[in-house]
Amino acid sequence: MATFRAVSADGVEDVQSLPSRLPRQSDRFRAERDAPLTAELVSAVAGARRRAVRDGDRQLDTAHLLHSLIEADPEVRGALGSSPRVARVLGYLVQRSIGYGLRWQGAIEDSGALPVSGAPPPPSSAASRPSGWSPSAHCAMEAARHRAALRGRDLACGMDLLVALTADPDCRAVEVLNRAGVDTGQLSGHMGAR
Repeated sequence: MATFRAVSADGVEDVQSLPSRLPRQSDRFRAERDAPLTAELVSAVAGARRRAVRDGDRQLDTAHLLHSLIEADPEVRGALGSSPRVARVLGYLVQRSIGYGLRWQGAIEDSGALPVSGAPPPPSSAASRPSGWSPSAHCAMEAARHRAALRGRDLACGMDLLVALTADPDCRAVEVLNRAGVDTGQLSGHMGAR
């Protein structure tokens, strides 16, 4: 609640308590902010959440993560290659609400892909996944955290998430990359060495 003081023309002072325009952060958002992620990845996750809400999607999916990750992390943009290729990928991502992505509306992304070697097992139920995340997006984020830990790092970075996204050939992010002409197998192999 915010308190405001108003003085009328006749000098009468009025104090009002009005609800703040900004909602208080829920425990879920606080937990995401405090997760072991680099600043770029925190920014990408926040951007993906805003994008999902703005698009009217029920869940944050891997295409939302990819879109925000490309915008937030210069290393990820560099891994995708030339500027025209990055522009092509972003072009496909922007079209999701007017083009091919329309078939995704109202559908939950769950590729059912098996985890890559060394990756954590997928969550066993919707109860173990944060609300508002597709099963595939949640598995990718968990795999990114796991990859960072395997490499001896405390914080997962954008490249960790990009590797995790490209490891699931049936997720929306890989569908977008493939449509834009990105060889995800080659990209994944190149990034795995980093």
